[in-house]
Amino acid sequence: MVSQEQRRRQLAREKFLRQQQRRTATRRKARVRNSVIASVLGVVVIGSVALYTTGVMKSGKDDKANASAEVTPSASATSKAPDPCAKPAAGSVKKLSWDKEPAMTIDKSAKYTMALDTTCGTIDLDLKASAAPHTVNSFDFLVGKGFLDHTKCHRLTAEGIYVLQCGDPEGTGRGGPGYTIPDENLKDKSLKGDVYPAGTVAMANTSQPNSGGSQFFLVYQDSPLPPSYTPFGTVSESGMKVLKKIADAGAQPADPQTGNTAPNATVVINKATVTKA
Repeated sequence: MVSQEQRRRQLAREKFLRQQQRRTATRRKARVRNSVIASVLGVVVIGSVALYTTGVMKSGKDDKANASAEVTPSASATSKAPDPCAKPAAGSVKKLSWDKEPAMTIDKSAKYTMALDTTCGTIDLDLKASAAPHTVNSFDFLVGKGFLDHTKCHRLTAEGIYVLQCGDPEGTGRGGPGYTIPDENLKDKSLKGDVYPAGTVAMANTSQPNSGGSQFFLVYQDSPLPPSYTPFGTVSESGMKVLKKIADAGAQPADPQTGNTAPNATVVINKATVTKA
């Protein structure tokens, strides 16, 4: 006959086993959930906004040529909306490439702005020369060579994170200037709680440190991203209105070749200029 003490111990063991089973099930669900979240955010660059989820890098010298593919997760396609933008200006993208980062020529203590004259309106950016001198110097060099002129902003994400990605002369997410620049300003005071706030301008990268090239993204709505993408500027108030117009038009289904979700709006940088204040 089972004593009360033995029965009590038996019930305690059964309760303990049930608790362990529930904990195991909870951990399993958490692992699955975290895996899904990680795949959606594309975040390992995320060790990331923003990740070569679609642009697979080649080896050797081509690594530099492809220095700034995507860093952002794919967006869900939205319904096709009327194109709110004008036709691109006449002209074509220049085929330019360099073997190494340009020499430092900017005044780190000065103020610089960059104006993107796009088919959807002008997007003015205030650049952070003192906090991200390599990045600002690189864009000063590239813009001076006409590198961004007539290039498409090839990606719009509208789920998870909210960015417009530009700066690829190929328009595929795999192009770049041939060289890479170091990460900078990753402890910017604006980056709180792993969120890139609306209005941030940051570098795309290949999910590896110091792999930025010419691709950058404009954040049109607060976006959860780890501090792995150099924040080097902010969008003006009028520029945010242009971004909202582009975002409101939605994104196309993911391209089967590149994985990009192109904006429905025809976003082309007709002309880019960098000005020292």
